[in-house]
Amino acid sequence: MKKLLFTCIAATLLMACQQGPVRYTQNSPEIDTVKKLIANYDSKVFDTSMYADTSKTYYNTKDNPMSPSETMDYHKQTDTNYSSRGFQKENQDYEMVVTDDGETWVNCWLNWGGTLAANGKEVSIPIHLTYQFAEGKIVRELGYWDPTEIVLTLQQIEAEAKMAEENSASE
Repeated sequence: MKKLLFTCIAATLLMACQQGPVRYTQNSPEIDTVKKLIANYDSKVFDTSMYADTSKTYYNTKDNPMSPSETMDYHKQTDTNYSSRGFQKENQDYEMVVTDDGETWVNCWLNWGGTLAANGKEVSIPIHLTYQFAEGKIVRELGYWDPTEIVLTLQQIEAEAKMAEENSASE
């Protein structure tokens, strides 16, 4: 009887100690894919191979998604505003989670820095990016940051250029 009781207790403990699938990690192939995507951005390599063809990207919006090629075009267009730009190497945090619905997401918190080409002003912005994966490919990308400082500075530069143009035309 003691053996039976001991066997039942041991079996119960063994089952209780078995872990299910990993639902949170800071090391995964998906995180490596995101790190490669960030490195590509920093090197101005506009590669869409990490995205599924149907992937949708949303930056600071929940409407008007961009396709992978439109996302790369967006980066190329915004690059014209900067003499240099990229993600800072320190304080980068990455995590992968599997939701209760079985979706795989990689979240990252990064600091971005850039120097405006028009006036040399340096800007640093914290950014949150999150990527949903399916079958090893990015199927959805969400990016959130506060662009206010850059937008206001570019508007000021544009207004000053317009005023200078008007002043030279009236002379």
